[in-house]
Amino acid sequence: MIVVNVNEEKITLNGHAGYAEPGKDIVCAAVTALTQTMVHSIEALTEDKPEYTACPGKFELEIKNLSEKSKILVDSFFIGICKIVEEFPEHVKVR
Repeated sequence: MIVVNVNEEKITLNGHAGYAEPGKDIVCAAVTALTQTMVHSIEALTEDKPEYTACPGKFELEIKNLSEKSKILVDSFFIGICKIVEEFPEHVKVR
């Protein structure tokens, strides 16, 4: 299961969806696409330099010092994650 933790300071994602075998897991692919799009959008569309770490099964993004523009991009990510949770609640959870 992918667990998404969100608080005022950071967003973390941990785990794997376990929906299908690696390389064919559409839930992992969807979460990864949303996450990468959020980070690259912040980098390309704002003046912010997001602090994040990413490796297989783990992602962390500091959000406490982001601009309002970046926060909108984070909100968009969160909307997308919530839709995935609605569709695949046994594979993704938000805390």
